[in-house]
Amino acid sequence: MWGLVRLLLAWLGGWGCMGRLAAPARAWTGSRGSPGPVLLRNRRSWVWNQFFVIEEYAGPEPVLIGKLHSDVDRGEGRTKYLLTGEGAGTVFVIDEATGNIHVTKSLDREEKAQYVLLAQAVDRASNRPLEPPSEFIIKVQDINDNPPIFPLGPYHATVPEMSNVGTSVIQVTAHDADDPSYGNSAKLVYTVLDGLPFFSVDPQTGVVRTAIPNMDRETQEEFLVVIQAKDMGGHMGGLSGSTTVTVTLSDVNDNPPKFPQSLYQFSVVETAGPGTLVGRLRAQDPDLGDNALMAYSILDGEGAEAFSISTDSQGRDGLLTVRKPLDFETRRSYSFRVEATNTLIDPAYLRRGPFKDVASVRVAVQDAPEPPAFTQAAYHLAVPENKAPGTLVGQVSAADLDSPASPIRYSILPHSDPERCFSIEPEDGTIRTVVPLDREARVWHNLTVLATELDSSAQASRVQVDIQILDENDNAPQLAEPYDTFVCDSAAPGQLIEVIRALDRDEVGNSSRVSLQGPLGPDANFTVRDNRDGSASLLLPSRPAPPRQAPYLVPIALWDWGQPALSSTATVTVSVCRCRPDGSVASCRPEAQLSPAGLSTGALLAIITCVGTLLALVVLFAALRRQKQEALMVLEEEDVRENIITYDDEGGGEEDTEAFDISALQNPDGAPRPPGPADVAQLLALRLREADDDPSVPPYDSVQVYGYEGRGSSCGSLSSLGSGSEAGGAPGPAEPLDDWGPLFRTLAELYGAKEPPAP
Repeated sequence: MWGLVRLLLAWLGGWGCMGRLAAPARAWTGSRGSPGPVLLRNRRSWVWNQFFVIEEYAGPEPVLIGKLHSDVDRGEGRTKYLLTGEGAGTVFVIDEATGNIHVTKSLDREEKAQYVLLAQAVDRASNRPLEPPSEFIIKVQDINDNPPIFPLGPYHATVPEMSNVGTSVIQVTAHDADDPSYGNSAKLVYTVLDGLPFFSVDPQTGVVRTAIPNMDRETQEEFLVVIQAKDMGGHMGGLSGSTTVTVTLSDVNDNPPKFPQSLYQFSVVETAGPGTLVGRLRAQDPDLGDNALMAYSILDGEGAEAFSISTDSQGRDGLLTVRKPLDFETRRSYSFRVEATNTLIDPAYLRRGPFKDVASVRVAVQDAPEPPAFTQAAYHLAVPENKAPGTLVGQVSAADLDSPASPIRYSILPHSDPERCFSIEPEDGTIRTVVPLDREARVWHNLTVLATELDSSAQASRVQVDIQILDENDNAPQLAEPYDTFVCDSAAPGQLIEVIRALDRDEVGNSSRVSLQGPLGPDANFTVRDNRDGSASLLLPSRPAPPRQAPYLVPIALWDWGQPALSSTATVTVSVCRCRPDGSVASCRPEAQLSPAGLSTGALLAIITCVGTLLALVVLFAALRRQKQEALMVLEEEDVRENIITYDDEGGGEEDTEAFDISALQNPDGAPRPPGPADVAQLLALRLREADDDPSVPPYDSVQVYGYEGRGSSCGSLSSLGSGSEAGGAPGPAEPLDDWGPLFRTLAELYGAKEPPAP
């Protein structure tokens, strides 16, 4: 039987894929040498065939798959057939004498589907080619020996719940290694082995689809579907393979929220402040993620005024909190309704709504010990200034909300009234003054009043009491500052000398309005004109004021317009001075106006005398410094002034007098004290005479002088130690004496200060 099959296959191959090269008509013999039909064709050299071999054949002996024969072979045994190419000599062998080709082992088409070989006929004796080589093919005939496989399995897919029937889920694809072009070995058919009736599969394409409507994720979220692929078109005897598809139903918002109970009850203490958490509410929603997010709201206005509700960070719970302070004595419970609503609603599932639910809430307010409550959040009181102690300012009042009849005690916290200006009646909260109050010293007093329950000192509350001191007209107007001015002797009549300003510390009505008035009459040296804005202009009259040595003292009268009106007087000092062309003061003494240019003879003699005296004092001081050290030490112990000189400790002015008592240093030799510290000129003159009358001692840098010197004096030290002299000259200051002012006018003339030219 097998020989007939091979003969038929070879014959079919010879007819279907035979080719001839130029050769005479030839005979073709099938397998095992059985004779075949003799075909008469055009002359060809020799014939090659396309042969077939069935894969996976395992016979007891090599299988003859065909025969090669050349026209030049006369059967004399002189022709030898050679086979080369893929598998020649190993997989395929040829009988050199007959040209029969055998396959030596089982072949697998999936490993190699065909072999290309080269056949040649040669002379056996000389190996001379009798014909050119000819190429032919041996194909491996496929059999159904490979089951389908799913290279990408197992599969995972997701489909929305509640999907319509026929919704595509996923496509699975199987692969069959058999030859798809030969028979039905690779023709696959898909079926569902497990997963019915929920899913189906397209037999040809492998597309998995939903098979029933309204699959609910909340009922079953995951399905395991087994898909089979079978070759041979699904007929019996075909090979099969399977894979699994895990199908997960994704969530959609198809479930409205639902409160698990219709009534929620909470309690909160009355002292709970705004924002205090009262309780949590949760409406159940079996959906997932954003589909389960909810918003809560209070439907009744009564509850919305006292409480508020919000959604927690997870979007699931409703947080009920206190919105405003609660009072057990006023209201002991609240009842209202709360609504929960899905924030995201899918229009495709509106028919399954409404997507909200309502529950009732009752909140009980619990009583708690409370501190006294003042009738006002803050108090604003007022009292006039200068009132006698004990004047009533006002009253504060507090009550115990838990027990209105319980007594309250009041007190002022000490730190809020450090000067003890007020007192409070402990029983009734009446506030009174303790001392007269001055508005100009302090306008506001901010007290903190403490109210304490008599039965429980721990229950206390505080309140701010602001007391304003009301103004009264108790301050007379005054000049804003001391005015000491000057006018040039060349000023024109009516010239403005100074604008004088006044102030009044009172602020009641017209009390702060101030008027000013100066001397009246034709003999007045100056004119004062009220500007009606709290200031006055000091002017030269139509005739100039006669020059004199002493300044003019201009009296000014000031009064306010309060009830009653208060008044005062003040004096403005005006000096008549000689001025430079630029308007600056040159001299304010009338004698300077009459002195000729340059120094007078008396002034020169005085300067020469002073210079000679200073030179003699310097020489004497140098001689004394050369004495023995022992004598100097004795002198240092007895003379306080030498101590100051030795340490070179020059006084610093007024600050030195504040640092230590210099009265002992001002009178070391027992000389009588000057009449008073204010008479500085007399004191300096006394010390100068003492130094001049005692030629045996050097000039001292007297501490008494520095006891009255001011810091930063523009005239420098009055000590003779700092003086210098030059031949034919006189000591002079470090800066122009003209700038020292009118008090040094004579000294400037002695040093030869040049008078300004006459205007």
